[in-house]
Amino acid sequence: MADWRTASRASTGIAPDPALNREAIVQIYTARAFGWRGAFGVHSWIAVKPTNADEITVYEIIGWRLYYGGNALSVSNRPADGRWFGAEPEIIADIRGDGVDDLIKRVDVAAKTYPYPGVYHIWPGPNSNTFTAHVARAVPELKVDLPPTAIGKDYIPNGVFAPSPSGTGYQFSLFGIFGILVGREEGVEVNLLGLTFGFDFADLAIKLPLAGRLAL
Repeated sequence: MADWRTASRASTGIAPDPALNREAIVQIYTARAFGWRGAFGVHSWIAVKPTNADEITVYEIIGWRLYYGGNALSVSNRPADGRWFGAEPEIIADIRGDGVDDLIKRVDVAAKTYPYPGVYHIWPGPNSNTFTAHVARAVPELKVDLPPTAIGKDYIPNGVFAPSPSGTGYQFSLFGIFGILVGREEGVEVNLLGLTFGFDFADLAIKLPLAGRLAL
């Protein structure tokens, strides 16, 4: 198995260059988790760049930060498109232009009021995907459709009912272990023991554990 200390975190070149893109931008990234966990799920993060900003800010939950008595919430200027310990990232949402500066302010508030900065569980949550889903629900204009491999996205803070992360539907979930989601953006998803099975009617795709989204 690769050593996380030497695994690449280098930029992959898919993020916008702030020097060339002066408009406001919000992007959501996912990449396979490190080691054996990558066979099952992904890590997700949020990148923002206000209008005319010279750098991108990344919001994410990193569990190992808790080992040192810190806060799992990380707000940094690392490369938004950096490999996640060797795994190549994918952009799953990209919002730009007019009105996005206001969305960025709401992203910042939602991120900093995330209810579990001192708790991290790989399964069933809360984890990095719980965080991204929390921010997405607070800013539904992002219309985030997290992949079925985003284990923890269905862990609903302080309840069992909530809007879907995309803001286009609703979901029921028991601690991220069992639930159902119906949304215009996500389609229909069933969560069994943290594993997602579903069908995306908008994009005609099947959603499966491990494999992720399979286009028809």
